Amino acid sequence: MSKSILIVDDDVAFGVMLKTWFQKKEWETTLAGTLDKALQLSKSNRYDLILSDLRLPDGDGILFLNYLREKKIMTPFIIMTGYADVQTAVNAIKLGAFDYLKKPIVPEVLEQKIELALKQQNTSKNEATPKRNNTEPAMVRGKSPVIQRVYTHVALVAPTKMSVLIIGESGTGKEYIARMIHEQSGRKNKPFIAVDCGSLSMELAPSELFGHIKGSFTSAIADKRGVFVEANGGTVFLDEVGNLPYEVQKQLLRALQEQKVRPVGSAQDINVDVRIVTATNEDLEKAIEEGRFRQDLYHRINEFSIEVPPLRDRIDDLEEFANYFLVQANEELGKDVKSISSEALELLMRHRWDGNLRELRNVIRRATLFAENQEITADNIPVLKERTQKVAEADDLSLQPGDEKTQILSALRRARGNKTVAAKLLQIDRKTLYNKMHLYGIDLN
Repeated sequence: MSKSILIVDDDVAFGVMLKTWFQKKEWETTLAGTLDKALQLSKSNRYDLILSDLRLPDGDGILFLNYLREKKIMTPFIIMTGYADVQTAVNAIKLGAFDYLKKPIVPEVLEQKIELALKQQNTSKNEATPKRNNTEPAMVRGKSPVIQRVYTHVALVAPTKMSVLIIGESGTGKEYIARMIHEQSGRKNKPFIAVDCGSLSMELAPSELFGHIKGSFTSAIADKRGVFVEANGGTVFLDEVGNLPYEVQKQLLRALQEQKVRPVGSAQDINVDVRIVTATNEDLEKAIEEGRFRQDLYHRINEFSIEVPPLRDRIDDLEEFANYFLVQANEELGKDVKSISSEALELLMRHRWDGNLRELRNVIRRATLFAENQEITADNIPVLKERTQKVAEADDLSLQPGDEKTQILSALRRARGNKTVAAKLLQIDRKTLYNKMHLYGIDLN
């Protein structure tokens, strides 16, 4: 049975070229040159794949994607875009697109992404819930003192009605902390809806957050319930809230203060009951000084703040996270890698991890892909290996007889305070390092 595809692009010549290519692959192919035509076709037909240009004469591919997802039509959706619109296309993935393609289209890349999209769709149809390894934990919590303080604060604030601002670098797991707050609150049986404020333009944000009524603007082809109405009784998590357009901040403040929202184009308010949890990786007080963020909104969302530490400040948790990401990578890549070698683990321990948990996850996935046997070795993470070798050439600090205190302080400075790394530099175990730090009166914190 042949597969069917809907191609949405106003460039007639390009559309015909794609149609010819797909027909040679024995696809049933339909072309639409406008958003309106694509919407009409999607109401009366079901496709195996949709390939849509980002920019259309009467709207854009993201509006089409939003319409499909609101109608629970989960057809794999691939966005086509020019170079200048790549960031917008990436945001489309966050909204539910499977992937994006940069023009001009490379046939081999197109074929590969189609194969992956259809494979994912078949997996979704055949499984009621995503397949998970029974040995995989729901999420690694970590045991380091700094993260335990975070969990103490979560337990303290979760049962209250206070708005919480989560502060931390990109990739530290701020959304995970937000979900913990929700799960430990009285709202845990109600919706938790996360919104990436960085993907919301001035035009899109009011509709996404507060909804709109049919006909309120050109592409409003049906009524839309906003995030606040969808999450009624539960929690709304606004990630990277500092990116929210300034004019929308005023509307958000009203919604929080009055617990009411007004859909775009409506004259009627809707009462809502939501708890707000926000997150940022920037200095909002500086943004206030620069006129980019409202001070009144800042005080409203910052009734309680939690700072999530970067991975380099909780390096004792790294091995646990690395093994957790290894389980995930095996499942995603169809591999069966059992462990991480001590040499590879040492490379991981000595890396700075500016990208935090997100960077660690990506490194483990790549290393799992390259692993030839059932163990990740140092050779499977060449970038980290190269960096560590350069550091090692300058960091030969093995503990020698003499002024041990000076040597330990030097190692701690080079390890940026990381005691695990400092012990490895000194070629002693962590217990010995702790004992000597205590002996010489070196601050253990």
